[in-house]
Amino acid sequence: MPEPKSDATETGKPRRRQARGERRIAQLLEAAAHVFCTTGYAAASTNSIAREAGVSPGTLYQFFPNKEAIAVELGDQLLTRWRATYGQAFLPAHLELPLDQLLDAVLDPLIQFNYENPAFGVLMHGSDIPGHVTREHEALHSTMLARVEGILGGYLPEASEAEVTRVAETTFTIFKGGLDLILAAEPDQREAYIAEIKTVLFRYLHPFVGDQ
Repeated sequence: MPEPKSDATETGKPRRRQARGERRIAQLLEAAAHVFCTTGYAAASTNSIAREAGVSPGTLYQFFPNKEAIAVELGDQLLTRWRATYGQAFLPAHLELPLDQLLDAVLDPLIQFNYENPAFGVLMHGSDIPGHVTREHEALHSTMLARVEGILGGYLPEASEAEVTRVAETTFTIFKGGLDLILAAEPDQREAYIAEIKTVLFRYLHPFVGDQ
């Protein structure tokens, strides 16, 4: 006679309970993202996160021992999504586009991600953020900068390494500063700011890379 099917996972935790726990974690992380954006990371507390999630502090502590653990989990999830977005932005096919279309293909998904995930900027650039999150962000920043340098190096084969690095860092800085303007703009002005930043980048890069 076959043994009855168990409702437990390989870890021994009931599937239903595990799914309920995952939903609760997602609820708490969503609440934490809202609180971090509203008050800033330093001023946020586990009590305010629990209140935003509509649960008791005791329920929160069943899943996270402190605010830092919440920030690490939220930061890891956001960085994973950012890496996926970065991969979509820098598809090899995009590099064959004319410069104006290349800027659209690369910048649009990066801008959209930051617009949809405002907590990303808070956690990646705020003060008193857990070291794990900042280290992961710095590593990702270095990877993206190296990618931009690699692309520009292909357009500037006779340029020195220092020149390629300078152009890449300038491009990256223009984008980051422009992104702050875009995210701070009123919704009805956002597209205008996006167009302005793309124009600045186009005029800066066009003398180096041309239309192709």
